[in-house]
Amino acid sequence: MKKFEVNAQYLVKQARFIASPNFSLRPNDAVIDLIVVHNISLPPEEFEKDYVTDLFTNKLDPKIHPYFETIYQQKVSAHFYVRRDGELIQYVPVDKRAWHAGTSVYQKRTDCNDFSIGIELEGADIIPFTDAQYDVLARLVKCLQIAYPAIINENIVGHSDIAPERKTDPGPFFDWDKLRLKLGSN
Repeated sequence: MKKFEVNAQYLVKQARFIASPNFSLRPNDAVIDLIVVHNISLPPEEFEKDYVTDLFTNKLDPKIHPYFETIYQQKVSAHFYVRRDGELIQYVPVDKRAWHAGTSVYQKRTDCNDFSIGIELEGADIIPFTDAQYDVLARLVKCLQIAYPAIINENIVGHSDIAPERKTDPGPFFDWDKLRLKLGSN
């Protein structure tokens, strides 16, 4: 498979770019050295609609589903979203601070959005992820490790690792060993 590449605009060339307004600048001294893996489905445990994109672009209609009434005003985003079929969507350039981690701590550093890249997988805690998602995720991580050499395999974590009191994703069905095998050793 062809390698992914980050271009001069900090976009992955092979991703479909849909701009999210939900981002800010990183601190001047930020070193991007963390990848946070999440899962998301809207409505929960339902796939194949574009409601995640609607959420990340502030266009989620609260009338479509009762769950949307509870989240439609949230201002959130991720850098990337990997659909179940392996489609890769990018919402925020990687040099910018996406709003994916919330209140978080990694290795005694707070506010992980400052120094991390957020990757959402279309999924849920109780559903296994697809082979296509693991393949795209591994290719994306390798690409980001080239662009940001401080991202080592040990700095690829789940949302639950940086916000354990609040979050459970990517969940027990995420196969960390499968991802590590695809990444090889760094």
